[in-house]
Amino acid sequence: MTHEIAVIPGDGIGQAVTPAAVEVLQAIDTADFEFVRGSAGDAVKAETGEALPQETRSIAADADATLFGAAGETAADVILPLRDVVGSFANVRPARSYPGLDAVQPDTDIVFIRENTEGVYSGIESEISEGVTTLTRVVTEAASREIAEFGFGYAKQNGYDDVTIAHKANVMRETDGVFLEAASAVGDERGAAYDTALMDALAMHLVMRPEEYDVIICPNLAGDVLSDLAAGLVGGLGLLPSANIGEENALFEPVHGSAPDIAGEGVANPSAMILSAAMLLDHLGYDEEGDRVRAAVESVLASGPKTPDLGGDAGTDAVTAAIVDEL
Repeated sequence: MTHEIAVIPGDGIGQAVTPAAVEVLQAIDTADFEFVRGSAGDAVKAETGEALPQETRSIAADADATLFGAAGETAADVILPLRDVVGSFANVRPARSYPGLDAVQPDTDIVFIRENTEGVYSGIESEISEGVTTLTRVVTEAASREIAEFGFGYAKQNGYDDVTIAHKANVMRETDGVFLEAASAVGDERGAAYDTALMDALAMHLVMRPEEYDVIICPNLAGDVLSDLAAGLVGGLGLLPSANIGEENALFEPVHGSAPDIAGEGVANPSAMILSAAMLLDHLGYDEEGDRVRAAVESVLASGPKTPDLGGDAGTDAVTAAIVDEL
């Protein structure tokens, strides 16, 4: 069976790491992919007036899955609508330490399950008078239950024992109160063991004792911030992949941004993008192939070559070639 994959490099280093992920997928001889390229981002907006053209939206909507590289200044006009195009409600962000890397916390192995549709990213902002602005935070019971069902199911399916529900219901009593109550109810109905944690205290505990956490179910903004914090524990954003999961479609992207300071220099770390491609393989039912890609990335991270962000001097192409050789 041939799977159609939308490929949208986006901005900055997305132009370098996305082809690296495609090269790795092409090296998987037990899967058949057709790649359809779409354009989005700052340069596209400068040229056409639209950061995310309708043609690119249609490519992502019609594909079996999408690989997205990085968003620049037009991020809010690109990645948020793309996640909506694929019907994504769950953002999955694994953060783990790898052998051979100088991690701050080498025992880290955490998966953040982030609600992907609501919270402060709903885009409801306004200026009510000069110099006075507001932001409306939207949290519903339905979306909170949906992400909790997904999070507890993910933990069970992947053999994780500990589930933590992150919240700030002591201050945001109505919105996070709904999130905490709905997520806790799902855990109770499933008979699952879980803890709850205030998101600010959780940030401290993650830095000090990350080995105590497995799966963390988060509201939208908290999941964004806490997963970036975890990236600092394991060696940087160049190591964190992510999946945006919908009912029938999905989008896969590295957690890092467009890194304009190194864009075009050929030194971007492709690991996060390639690990995102491994998550794409899992999503399409190629579990063994996904494990092979992760093993190849882990081997190269341990023995080299390494990009400058990991203390090496290799370029994107050399690291990609080494990973393909491992496959």
